[in-house]
Amino acid sequence: MSNNSSSKDWWRGAVVYQIYPRSFADSNDDGIGDLRGITDKLDYVTSLGVDAIWLSPFYKSPMKDYGYDVADYCDVDPMFGTLDDFRKLLAKAHKLGLKIIIDFVLTHSSDQHKWFQESRSSRDNPKADWYIWADAKPDGSPPNNWQAHFGGPSWTFDVRRGQYYFHNFLPEQPDINLRSPGARKAIFDAARFWLDMGVDGFRLDAALHYFCDPSLKDNPSNPNPSSSWLEHQTPFSMQKHENDIHIPDTLAFMEELRALMDKYDGRMGVAEIGGERGIILAAQYTDGPKRIHTAYNFSLITGDTASASRIHGALGEFMDQPGDGWPSWAFSNHDVPRIASRWFSDKSPCAHNPRFSKMLIALLCSLYGSVFIYQGEELGLPEAQIAFEDIQDPWGKFLYPLWQGRDGCRTPMPWQAGKKNGGFCKTKPWLPVPGAHTKLAVDRQEKEKDSTLRFTREFLKWRKTQPALVRGDIDFLETGNDDILVYTRTLGGSSILCLFNLSGETKILKKSAGAALFNAGEQTGMPTGGTVTLPPYGFSFSPVVSEN
Repeated sequence: MSNNSSSKDWWRGAVVYQIYPRSFADSNDDGIGDLRGITDKLDYVTSLGVDAIWLSPFYKSPMKDYGYDVADYCDVDPMFGTLDDFRKLLAKAHKLGLKIIIDFVLTHSSDQHKWFQESRSSRDNPKADWYIWADAKPDGSPPNNWQAHFGGPSWTFDVRRGQYYFHNFLPEQPDINLRSPGARKAIFDAARFWLDMGVDGFRLDAALHYFCDPSLKDNPSNPNPSSSWLEHQTPFSMQKHENDIHIPDTLAFMEELRALMDKYDGRMGVAEIGGERGIILAAQYTDGPKRIHTAYNFSLITGDTASASRIHGALGEFMDQPGDGWPSWAFSNHDVPRIASRWFSDKSPCAHNPRFSKMLIALLCSLYGSVFIYQGEELGLPEAQIAFEDIQDPWGKFLYPLWQGRDGCRTPMPWQAGKKNGGFCKTKPWLPVPGAHTKLAVDRQEKEKDSTLRFTREFLKWRKTQPALVRGDIDFLETGNDDILVYTRTLGGSSILCLFNLSGETKILKKSAGAALFNAGEQTGMPTGGTVTLPPYGFSFSPVVSEN
């Protein structure tokens, strides 16, 4: 794995802060966050010590999937503002030294997009092949057995055209046919529009879904349907997705997109790679200078427990792959329950432990690769509990009461502890702000000396002075205890020993638990009497002094 660094590969080892625009900052008090609100808060983001921002979609959209159903790739939805508002946001971010990465949702559009409206009008119009259409079977049923993520078949019949169209997600999100030269050109023209404006990169949504098997073969059944990446058994998880996901054409398309981005200085792409083979595919999709720059997978944003073997296993599996790929890691994002609740041993609603949240920040930001912090992680926000009548997420409505969906991690940011709705807005917000979040508001944590927010700022400031933590190699050390994670980060002649207690109990490491650990530890000036004591959720970083 390469560790070379330059202004063109600023993203290697970068800390990226994800902003979900609907829920970050509301500048016009309509209950929905917007671009001006983000611009007003850029000084706050800068103060965290992050390198870049990833903005979830703000494109024009009917909001059936909250912006991931794009109706115009080159315009801003009025609820978020205007293109001029985005230009001002971009200019201020760059002035502050922040890079801006935007979501690029090119696997599907909204059914309200003018491209789809024309495509569905007939079988011989200029955009007839811009989406994936197929005839019904003789009995009128869908072309094959493919199932959509959000429930039901992946096919919806359109009476105007007299055919089924394919959609991996909602029926309102028809998949674009990237084999169509016209559609492909239109997508690349949209990419150029934003690159010309000056964005620093793209987060590539659902990257494995860009192509499906043109022969539309049925998927085989999955003998272990409970192993879906969100761990909920649905018709989607009951299949092995051999013919509708990760088709070989995708890699060639990624190389074409990378070639376009390479025409612009210092731009990058980060691909969202899901599925059971996500780590292997993330390494494959980032292997070499022709493929996408980096990718993240779901290995650390799923599961309800923290363990050394989980983290070691994920990073180890990536590094064991052939090639020169560069990983990205996240513990939370807009699609999964917040890490402060998901991995916390106390599963009571909105339980919060600042020690645990600080440990998570230190752990994530010392892993090998680039890392993504989701808004509110710097506050230690727990997962919000959403009443059924308040659920907005279509996935949540489909899975309730098994799961409340993604709304629990999408509630508005709490800015002021003493204000209604945590200072997000005075009117009713699009999702409720829990009282447990208001208690963790930004203004309160800025005043508290030992808050998670102040720790995040201090840690990321210190991290910038430690090249080994940013770009160094990683080597894991065995302790014989799955609650204790130990590794070294090494760059050149500098090495740092990193220890984490992932449990809520004090842990004592005995010398017999791992000689390698104590060989390194003894060189740091750590206790040499045969044990090291780590308090609940404790962690430490120590320089390893060379014996030479």
